[in-house]
Amino acid sequence: MTDSAPSSQEYLDQELARRQKLQQLQAKGIDPFPARVQRSHTIAEALVAYEAGQLDETPVQLTGRLVALRIMGKLSFGHLQDGTGRLQIMVRRDLLGAERYNDFFKKLVDLGDIVAVQGPMVTTRTGEITCQVTGMTLLAKSLRPMPDKWHGIKDPEVRQRQRYLDLLANPEVRQVFRTRAAILRVLRSYLDGEGFLEVETPILQSVYGGAAAEPFVTHHNYLRQDLYLRISFELYLKRLLVGGYDRVYEIGRDFRNEGISHKHNPEFTQLEFYEAYTDYVGVMERTEAMLATVAQEVTGGYEVQWGEHILNFRPPWPRIPLRQAIFDACGIDYNEYPDADSLRTAMRALKIDAPIEATRGKLIDKLLGLFVEPNLIQPTFLVDYPVDVSPLAKKKVDDPLTVERFEGFVGGMEICNAFSELNDPIDQLQRFIDQGRDFEAGDKEAHPVDEDYVNALSYGMPPAGGFGMGIDRLTMLLTNQTNIREVILFPHLRPES
Repeated sequence: MTDSAPSSQEYLDQELARRQKLQQLQAKGIDPFPARVQRSHTIAEALVAYEAGQLDETPVQLTGRLVALRIMGKLSFGHLQDGTGRLQIMVRRDLLGAERYNDFFKKLVDLGDIVAVQGPMVTTRTGEITCQVTGMTLLAKSLRPMPDKWHGIKDPEVRQRQRYLDLLANPEVRQVFRTRAAILRVLRSYLDGEGFLEVETPILQSVYGGAAAEPFVTHHNYLRQDLYLRISFELYLKRLLVGGYDRVYEIGRDFRNEGISHKHNPEFTQLEFYEAYTDYVGVMERTEAMLATVAQEVTGGYEVQWGEHILNFRPPWPRIPLRQAIFDACGIDYNEYPDADSLRTAMRALKIDAPIEATRGKLIDKLLGLFVEPNLIQPTFLVDYPVDVSPLAKKKVDDPLTVERFEGFVGGMEICNAFSELNDPIDQLQRFIDQGRDFEAGDKEAHPVDEDYVNALSYGMPPAGGFGMGIDRLTMLLTNQTNIREVILFPHLRPES
């Protein structure tokens, strides 16, 4: 390949040439896609064994994709890459055999083909550890040319629609998803070590709930019943507290029928945990400890580079009342406006867009999103939310208009939400009914009445704290990404035109 990317016609010509080679291979009786292969080592294992002096002249059998080729007369070089690393290969005509070297290796093998090679490990005169190939088997013929090796793939649209090419061309992208996997491992390890039980709850639900979001709707043909893709695990996990478990968690997919942005994807990964006999203060302390542990074990320290900022996850985090944060940012004290109309009037007086159909809770949330959230770069807790926007949280003893809730913010976006759980079934039913009025007023994200959940609370749920966090946003912060699509292997995209 050259320094300039091939044109569309050149790609078409290359693809045609590869298909012709496929036919030639088949004509020679060579299966271009054999069913199985033997492998003695991964590339990483072979390198370790060779450097430890364990191989001597023992041949190894390695598999991987040809990511570089320099085909010459009697001696050629290339690089083989598998999921563990990359290794130089050296192919000599006298070792591979003249016919196989000339007809097979020089003419029918292409960059991007997946092959098995056999031979001893050696060190070349330039000091590079190399597999000296004495045998080669084609495992999968690549019928399309590989992405340009110098420029990689830069177009986000191509990268995210064809993630397999993105991963092939951009090693740093593969590392992002290794880090994501490490984050999940550390979270599970932390919670398991703290006595939490990992569980699974229904994805298809007859009554959605646990968050303020519009659901996706599907239909069960046999039951003749509309069902919803879950928007949260919350109500099922709290049923387990009623059932006698004290600490439970789930990591899985949630689905919300909402807009797409740099920090929103309609399908996302969530962690939720619920802990009996604690409150939102205890959950705050656990959140600080858990995320500090994740930052340390995944990145090597509390401080993480994110864009132009150095994020510091070291506990404790600042704790700011939501009411105070909004007042300091825009001068509106929402406690002075007890209904949507009066708050709307105050917002419009400051030339803030306040839709006529928005509820008071939605208006407060808008003030938070416009004036407070973008400025919360360092890890920060906003605490004590109005009851309007928190139908599942316990009220503060000294303030019935406020609930014991916090949200954690990092990098100008919310990453977690938690509260002291409401366990009074009578109060909970009334809050559901109040939310129903909001739904009738046009709020499609209002919480529906879940009668079975209220019934579960009627048997007694211990005082508890609950927590929810988006894994995708946390991964953005710990891998220095500013778009959620960069940390989801296959993000949802608009149809191609």
